[in-house]
Amino acid sequence: MKNIVVIGAGTMGNGIAHTFAQSGFSVNLVDVSQEALDKGLKTITTNLDRIIAKGNLTEEQKAETLGNIKTFTQLKDAVTNADLVVEAATENQDLKLKIFAQMDEFAPENCILSTNTSSISITKIAAATKRADKVIGMHFMNPVPIMKLVEIIKGYSTSKETFDSIYEMSKTLGKVPVEVNDYPGFVANRILMPMINESIETLYNGVAGVEEIDTVMKLGMAHPMGPLQLADFIGLDVCLAILNVMYDGFKNPKYAPNPLLVNMVMAGKLGVKSGEGFYDYSESKKAEKVAKMFAK
Repeated sequence: MKNIVVIGAGTMGNGIAHTFAQSGFSVNLVDVSQEALDKGLKTITTNLDRIIAKGNLTEEQKAETLGNIKTFTQLKDAVTNADLVVEAATENQDLKLKIFAQMDEFAPENCILSTNTSSISITKIAAATKRADKVIGMHFMNPVPIMKLVEIIKGYSTSKETFDSIYEMSKTLGKVPVEVNDYPGFVANRILMPMINESIETLYNGVAGVEEIDTVMKLGMAHPMGPLQLADFIGLDVCLAILNVMYDGFKNPKYAPNPLLVNMVMAGKLGVKSGEGFYDYSESKKAEKVAKMFAK
């Protein structure tokens, strides 16, 4: 497999495109607007410059990486010669089903269709296609160029050939693939999201403040960032969407999103991407200032 198509130029999509391109693959990056594509390429360029500054990449390698990426606004044009498509659109089930139906129609017969979904059933996504044996989950972690883990999720009909191919390919990207079965939230988010939700519950019940909760988890549990800061980094809307998928899938009240999370998302307080969540990011992208609503 040499020709890769990545659908979505947002945070995960541009990170995935960056990773494949830096590993020597030819990448077609697809989004609905050229503006989104330009923004994605700008992010990739900035991240490559950071790697150069650390002495881990040359200017020539940066040029080669960027040269490996082409941009498209039409899915049909992008997937003509694809060996693998990685869908990294918004975590919305209806949107993903629509995209997979289109990919199935336009992509070559032998092309593997993968999704970066963090919680939605691979089996359900595969059912939107006529090639369920060639549909698989590739759940990368953010930031993709840095984080080593990739959850490789088998749907009910995913073939061993498809699984083995994607598992080995992940190693060529410098990643550590982990085999996971198809249940809501998989492994990473089935464990992470309840922790984030419980942290929000702890804040909601007035047990402690934002900084105090994050400090306990950072210093007491050796987490690199606190759960409320991490929620802001992921996006509170994404956290809510994943919790809803898990709640719907298991019908277990322990996965029900906290009302504070629901209200924050409805109010547009989504974390870093909106400039405010549990922290205020109007002056810095770092979690240095607690949002006014939670300030003491």
